[in-house]
Amino acid sequence: MINWKGVFPAVTTKFTADDQLDLKAFHTNIHAQVEAGVDGIILGGSLGEASTLTDAEKQILVKSTVELLEGKIPVVLTIAEQSTKKAIEAVTSANNSGINGFMILPPMRYNADDRETVTFFKEIAKATEHSIMIYNNPIDYKILVSLDMFEELEACKNIQAVKESSRDLTVITKMINRFGQRFKILGGVDPLAFESLSLGADGWVAGLVCAFPHETVAIYRLITQGRYEEALQIYRWFFPLLELDISPKLVQYIKLAEVATGLGTEYVRAPRLPLIGEERERILSVIRTSMAIRPELPACDNSLSEEKVYR
Repeated sequence: MINWKGVFPAVTTKFTADDQLDLKAFHTNIHAQVEAGVDGIILGGSLGEASTLTDAEKQILVKSTVELLEGKIPVVLTIAEQSTKKAIEAVTSANNSGINGFMILPPMRYNADDRETVTFFKEIAKATEHSIMIYNNPIDYKILVSLDMFEELEACKNIQAVKESSRDLTVITKMINRFGQRFKILGGVDPLAFESLSLGADGWVAGLVCAFPHETVAIYRLITQGRYEEALQIYRWFFPLLELDISPKLVQYIKLAEVATGLGTEYVRAPRLPLIGEERERILSVIRTSMAIRPELPACDNSLSEEKVYR
């Protein structure tokens, strides 16, 4: 089982100029994440352009990541499917791939009601023994996983965490008051990360970590050590960059940031296109301005701890 605590990068998928998987660039980024002290890797999320990947490409990314990490930290695969049948097939196919857990989105395209959504999650949970994190993002995916729905999901022992991206910070306190530690809570909105962690979230599913792993990990570690003022100073510097995570073009924006820090390429898969013109210059300006005043990080414990051990 996964210990759902800490920083879990939702990594980008790297492509070559001719639209093939770029595993060399992908591995460079994964190495940087591990070196910075992240606590897990999430594959195939929105930032990973999963909706444009073939099943075969997803399998290549899973196999490559599992082999590269050699069990150092858990690997989580995102499941975002239209039908319960296809979601179960994806989970069943990945059960023996070496991954350690799944991040599950509600049904895609169809705006399922509460009963349908809970049934969807329960049926998927029955198809695996791996740990599951529910992705709650009603802003982008139009389905709210409410506290009453989580109460119904309590019976599924392998549903253990939530990526909380509703942008309603009160949900963190409400979840803790109602369920205690039954569900681990990971903030899923970069420009709300400090607030989420300060309110008691257990971790951070991060986006800009793809370009700035050390800064992201430092904020989390400092908060867990009670060093809030030091964390807040880094967070305030980071904030203009973190806001790039809440745009429909977050993939293009974050990939530009990865180029600036030497941790990626800006190739995206159509229908996405590379940025041009004023928009490109505006995002580059944010990145360049932040890079010019990039802070020196205080010493904090970024090492793998016993808390990261999973079974």
